[in-house]
Amino acid sequence: MRCAVKGSFRFRREERLKGKGAIKDVFGKGRRFAPKRDAGYRGAKLFVLKNALPHNRICFTFSRGFSGAVERNRAKRLGREAYRNLKPRIKCGYDFILLVYPDNPNTTYAGRAGQLEYLLSRAGLMQ
Repeated sequence: MRCAVKGSFRFRREERLKGKGAIKDVFGKGRRFAPKRDAGYRGAKLFVLKNALPHNRICFTFSRGFSGAVERNRAKRLGREAYRNLKPRIKCGYDFILLVYPDNPNTTYAGRAGQLEYLLSRAGLMQ
């Protein structure tokens, strides 16, 4: 089952994972996927938890020590854009958290998109 309407790449409001309880559940009960050492996609982890919704929800968060607000906002924009373009190929009904670390070498769109696609593939969620 696909979440997105064919040809729709919008990032809708209901696709945002919000609320302290929901985020805590994904961190506590969800499965964690990190890149293998030799994969070249270090600097981020993906937390995945199945939800009962007909769509996915995602949250972008950062570890302590991440640079200033400008860098955090840029990393968030890159992550949202990468997710938005990958969305039609992702299986439905999951909550995601992408945890980004300060030593992340994937600071371009291509790097973040490759990183997110790799982590989703490791989780078995790409179609």
